[in-house]
Amino acid sequence: MLSHRFATRSHGHEWPAYLQRRAAEVQDPLLRRFFAADWPAPDTPIGEVPLVALDLETTGLDVQRHAIVSIGLVPFSLDRIMLAQRRYWVVRPSRPLSGSSIAFHRITHSEVAEAPDLGDILPELLEALSGRLVVVHFRHIERPFLDEAIKARLGEGARFPVIDTMSLEARLYRLSLWSRLRRWMRRPPVSIRLGDSRQRYGLPLYQGHHALVDALATAELFQAQVASHYGPELPVSALWT
Repeated sequence: MLSHRFATRSHGHEWPAYLQRRAAEVQDPLLRRFFAADWPAPDTPIGEVPLVALDLETTGLDVQRHAIVSIGLVPFSLDRIMLAQRRYWVVRPSRPLSGSSIAFHRITHSEVAEAPDLGDILPELLEALSGRLVVVHFRHIERPFLDEAIKARLGEGARFPVIDTMSLEARLYRLSLWSRLRRWMRRPPVSIRLGDSRQRYGLPLYQGHHALVDALATAELFQAQVASHYGPELPVSALWT
């Protein structure tokens, strides 16, 4: 198991003060309830924390030029995945679909034309996330896109702590002594993409680029990461960012 030294790498102890401050200053009642939820304390063991895996499909990677087209989330713990509580939405993007985005996530013009605006599903989405530690694979998509989309509809954003399974793989396979040796030997870096990361733990291959399937895949990957490298007693501040 990896030691608790990772706790010193994060700014995990700043999150409670931030969430409390935001709960006091936001104007929108939805966001006030979200920020005032019962969030885990930094020293809470990860095995005792309610978790939710989140995945977004977007029209591209630039938060200023692209938009969300689907959202999938799966509540889980280290012991079980609550598939009965899963949520999946196709939402109407604020920017038109491109041919490449349709080919990538297979959501068509007709589907988004009949889909709700993200603002219509925000109450259900924020309730599903409230008080749970959000787990994603590559936080530079889910957190900024959701923050920007909420800000566009409510006038105020919603940033929150996340655990990034891609970053955890990077700690193990991109920042280690072995990875530096591989670079010195001019070997290609180990892939930390979702599917490749799952293969290292013997997890099954899923069809990617579907928000609900990728959320499930992320939940399973995190369970495997904790079981293999960390242990349920590790405080959340060692893992969240």
